[in-house]
Amino acid sequence: MDTGSVQNNRSLVTDEPIDLAATLASLRRGSGDPVHRRTPDGAIWRAVRTPDGPATIRLTARPAERRIEAAAWGPGAAWLLERLPAFVGAEDDLSGFDPGNVLLARLAKRFKGWRVPRTGLVMDALVPAILEQKVTGKEAWRSWRELVWRFGERAPGPVPFKLWVAPAPRTFQKLASWDYHLAGVGPERSQAIVRAARVADRLEETITMEPAAVEQRLRTVPGIGVWTAAEVRQRAHGDADAVSVGDFHIAKNVGWALAGRRFDDAEMLTALEQWRGHRYRVTRLIELAGIGAPRHGPRYEGRNYRSI
Repeated sequence: MDTGSVQNNRSLVTDEPIDLAATLASLRRGSGDPVHRRTPDGAIWRAVRTPDGPATIRLTARPAERRIEAAAWGPGAAWLLERLPAFVGAEDDLSGFDPGNVLLARLAKRFKGWRVPRTGLVMDALVPAILEQKVTGKEAWRSWRELVWRFGERAPGPVPFKLWVAPAPRTFQKLASWDYHLAGVGPERSQAIVRAARVADRLEETITMEPAAVEQRLRTVPGIGVWTAAEVRQRAHGDADAVSVGDFHIAKNVGWALAGRRFDDAEMLTALEQWRGHRYRVTRLIELAGIGAPRHGPRYEGRNYRSI
C-alpha cells in the first residue's frame, strides 16, 4: 500500500480555543519556508520527518467549537496524529503564570489563543536553529530553503502546492562542504550540523528528559550553545522557560517593553526571574506584539559566503 496516499484523520477538542497561526508561527522559517505553509483558507500545512518516516499534516481550527481538525499522510502520519495535542500546544501548562504587570496582562489577553507547541522532533528544530547562528534571519532562511529544495524530498499526500520534507540526518552528514557553501552556510555552522546529525538519535532521546538534562546533552555537541539549545527546547520540547540568551534582539526588546530601555542579557535574566518557569512565554508574548527597541544605524545586509 502506498502510505503516502492514505489519509489519516483526528479531531481534537481543547479546553480553550487555540490560535493555530500564532502557536505554530515559531516553527515557520520565513515566508518562503518550504516545509511550512499557511493557505488563504486558514489551514496550516507542515511536512516533517518523524521516527516512522516523512509525514504531511494539514491543520484547521474551529474556534467556536474549540476544535482542531487534522489530516495527515505518509509513513509518519499515525505518529504525528498521536502527538497532535502537544504539537498544537494543547498540552502547554499555564499554571503558575501570573503576568504581574499591566502590559503583560494585556498581551496575555490579546494572545490568549497562543500556546507553546511541542513537536517532539529535535533535528526538525535544530538544523534551522544552527543555520540562524550569527547571521540575519534572511540569510538563514535562504540557506534553509536551498538545502531543503536540493536535498529534501517532496511531502507525501495530495498537497495542492509544492511542499517539502527536510533532509534526513544521514543526508546532512554526507553533504560535501561545497554543498553547504553553495547554500551560503559557512564552515562553523555546516560542521555543527554534521556533528549533530551524527548523534541525531541521541539528541532525539532528549524529548523524554528533564530540561536540565536536555540542555546538557544538546550542548555536548560542539557548535550548539545556550542560544541554539534554547531555540530547540522551545519548539521540540515545548519548554515555556527556555530563554534565548545571546539573541541579537530579544534582550533589547524585553528591556524596552518592561523598562523603556535596552537590556543586555544579564539585565534581561534578572528582570525575567519573577516569571521563572514561564520566561520564554514572556519573551514570546512581547515578540508576538511586535514590541521592540528603536533601531539605529543602517540595517545589516549579511555576508555572501558564496563569493568567498
